[in-house]
Amino acid sequence: MLIKRKSIEAEANYRSGPRAAATTSPKAARKPKFAPITLSELDGVRYLHFGTEWVQGAMRLRKPDWIELEYAQQMMTWMLFISEPRHIVQLGLGTGALTKFCYRQFEQAKVTAVDLNPAVIAICESMFKLPANDDRLQVIEMDALEFVNDPANLEQFDVLQVDLYDATARGPVLDSAEFYEACAACLVPDGILTVNLFGDHPSYAKNLKALRYAFDQVLCLPQVHDGNVVAIAFKKAIKPDFSMLTQRADDIKALTKLPAKSWVKALLAATDPA
Repeated sequence: MLIKRKSIEAEANYRSGPRAAATTSPKAARKPKFAPITLSELDGVRYLHFGTEWVQGAMRLRKPDWIELEYAQQMMTWMLFISEPRHIVQLGLGTGALTKFCYRQFEQAKVTAVDLNPAVIAICESMFKLPANDDRLQVIEMDALEFVNDPANLEQFDVLQVDLYDATARGPVLDSAEFYEACAACLVPDGILTVNLFGDHPSYAKNLKALRYAFDQVLCLPQVHDGNVVAIAFKKAIKPDFSMLTQRADDIKALTKLPAKSWVKALLAATDPA
């Protein structure tokens, strides 16, 4: 089988539905068309595809709750600042890696995932060991833009993790200042958003501009893989205490095995005036 590994993260999470839904009038509304879902396995890792060789997500069969892809691990950088989240939201389910990890790791938190494609939800349940909905976990079939604009979600979430890409990885499907403003409005005052951006594309500058318009502070981790850059956006600006963050990183590493020390180094570089 052919797998273009260098484009795993840059091609993550096909989402043509939200854009179509946002630009189609109610009178002419049609059911969104999605690419077919296919699977492959190599070296103990199961991959999700949307009818091409491009990999949209991954799960190590022997560690189904582990976050396999590096950029997805970086999406958890918010753990350095929030140790006891009450409600975590993932926009774009993918293979459910972030959703499963948060559900298992934060036993007192509610975890919500939003995805427009019902087939993605079904395949996550059947092939990627996504747990069934319960009193803590809710996987919702819904347009992410509609979700963040729902007045019921104002100031409800501690964390938003955003990974919304189309099939050609031309940048996030939802990337306007209005979208990120709506995301910020859904967060509690000390809330944090992490988002997967495509650094080697004009969409990167557009997204950063929109993020900085909507959030008090935005920091970026170094580019990984084939262009992925994870940005961390703070609803309220902070002054990082790097000695405290280093201790927190040690705790995260011991508890989860995630490479949190590298996140601290990256944030230090991002805040260094030099």
